[in-house]
Amino acid sequence: MHCNFRHAIDMNIKYFYFCCLAFAFACSPKTIIQPEDNQPSTPVPLMTIGNEEVFADEFLHILSKNRAFQEKEGLLDQSVFEENFELFVNFKLKVKEAENRGLDQTEEFDREFSMFKEDLIRPFLIKNSLQEGELMKAYNRMQEIVKASHILLQFPTNASREDTIAVFRMAQKLKTQSEEGADFNELALEYSDDPSAQENKGSLGYFTALQMVHQFEDAAFGLEIGEISEPILTNYGYHIIRLEDRKPNPGEIRVSHILVRSQSGDPVAEERALRRVGDIYTELQKEESVWEEICAQYSEDQGTKNSGGLLPFISIGSVIPDFEKVAFNLTEIGEISPPVKTPYGYHIIRLEDKKPLATFEEMEPMIKSKILRDSRSSLIQSQVTSIQKSRFDFVENEALVDSLIIKFENQSRATIEEELEDSILEKQQIFTINGAPTVLSDLREFIQTNPQIIRPGTRNFFATWYDKFVEVSLNKSEEKYLEEHNKEYQLTLKEYRDGILLFTLMNENVWQKALEDSLGQVSFYETNIDRYQWKERTEALIVKMTKDNVTASVKRFLSDKSYQKNLVSRLENTFLNDDPLAFTIDNNVYEFDSHPVLSRVMDKKSLQEVKIDNKTHFILLGNKIPAGPKKFDETRGKVIQDYQEYLDKALLETLKANYIIRINEEEKNRVYEFVTNQ
Repeated sequence: MHCNFRHAIDMNIKYFYFCCLAFAFACSPKTIIQPEDNQPSTPVPLMTIGNEEVFADEFLHILSKNRAFQEKEGLLDQSVFEENFELFVNFKLKVKEAENRGLDQTEEFDREFSMFKEDLIRPFLIKNSLQEGELMKAYNRMQEIVKASHILLQFPTNASREDTIAVFRMAQKLKTQSEEGADFNELALEYSDDPSAQENKGSLGYFTALQMVHQFEDAAFGLEIGEISEPILTNYGYHIIRLEDRKPNPGEIRVSHILVRSQSGDPVAEERALRRVGDIYTELQKEESVWEEICAQYSEDQGTKNSGGLLPFISIGSVIPDFEKVAFNLTEIGEISPPVKTPYGYHIIRLEDKKPLATFEEMEPMIKSKILRDSRSSLIQSQVTSIQKSRFDFVENEALVDSLIIKFENQSRATIEEELEDSILEKQQIFTINGAPTVLSDLREFIQTNPQIIRPGTRNFFATWYDKFVEVSLNKSEEKYLEEHNKEYQLTLKEYRDGILLFTLMNENVWQKALEDSLGQVSFYETNIDRYQWKERTEALIVKMTKDNVTASVKRFLSDKSYQKNLVSRLENTFLNDDPLAFTIDNNVYEFDSHPVLSRVMDKKSLQEVKIDNKTHFILLGNKIPAGPKKFDETRGKVIQDYQEYLDKALLETLKANYIIRINEEEKNRVYEFVTNQ
């Protein structure tokens, strides 16, 4: 319902764009009029409808949505201002009527408005600004790639605090040894708990943002070349990182490859694979060789051998380092690498295409998806909660909360709920927000209505529920704050609220009524029959030639014919069986004056020849039909559209008669001066 409703609103906005001052998702400029020095600080109403005051900031907020169009067309003058002002008055009249009919009190309105609010509030939230900052930080880091080595020291199973300290001190010791001259990669080979260190000596190759856990990434991108980091804690343990290189991101490349598989630990098979790939490479050096044919014949990658070995676009860090290094060292399209060894076997790689790093707009969905899936999302939420607690004066009863977390550790949901029902305990205050108290009974109710928060593996149900309850409570406080103090959000929210009311009123009294009122349609048609008149018409068969080689033959075929409906099939059978694209045919009754081809006819001969845009058109005219009224079924769509306009005008006339409208001309003139000086 939500999506359909929104789509219906958007479609109808296009229809009455200048009839109700359309509301749209895009955030508008903050063109809120400010009082002049000699004006009172208390705003005065721009107008009054009934007993409701309407202020200039609301009009300016909606008017700003149309400013881009007006400025582009050079239309921002007094007449356009007056037109938009009148439309705004009509808009507010309809909203007032919808409110008086109680359309804002229905369950459907509440449901739709709540759904819209979820979308509308996002750009104004603390979380959104922090998230946008993380997105841009990640994209900016993607402008370069870094090469690093690391030593990982993991914690023993069920590590104690002393174990953790010991691991940290060992990491510090290795950092000191390396800075004093010890070979970092040899230290990684000896001490690192990363299994791959036995092969790569801690070298991670090149990578860019969002390819490592964020603590590791932050540390690596903050180093200078040759610098070694302090011990960095991640979920894997403590790392010390040595930055080896950094350079601009080469973007993405597309390569194809020929694969010859080898068997690790089998020297004979390895030697055979090496000779085989050498022979293939020699064959590719011949001028007459065709990559696709050799790939199909020899490659052992069954998924790509029949498509020229073509692989998807790859970026730094997306494939194994040995393959990546050779692939990204190719510079010319079509360049072929010597054989390269990877765990899969031997590859010969050909460069097919390259492209630079995509724009932020193109990459934003991918970056956002990755950030929301990794530990950065928890970090963002922690920052949001911290800012909210400070901004909304969050004060926690720490002693009570800590004691409950200890008390309910490893306790079931049922036990927690039962304990919280204690008549004395449930009244105890757990925190305040802006001075308003929250008690344990509020938390118990939250637990009862949100059991899905608990995930498998949760160790302390109470702590998890409590943290989520705090988060939800602070989010509600932020939303309330925005509704009470953020003028732009207030106006945006009101715009959408009024827009839903407007849509409902118009749908019930204009659009849907006009569609369903068949008797009203016929009555309107009969009353306004002068609007629905045909001009002089004619039967006509129009042949538009698309190929010149049959033009003369078609003309000879038509030269002795009079207009008949069956000529269409005769033409098709005579000419189009051999050449279906030789010409196109239109056959109907048309008005002379409004038809793009018939309007070119100079006389009333039966067969006409007209050239338009170097295309020959043959026109065979039939019976002439004098001007006269259209049948209802012939013009029903136009009748419904006109009937809707009629109902809209009638509704407005009724509303203007029922409501007293007072315009503050002085304020209106001040608004006009303001918008024309922007």
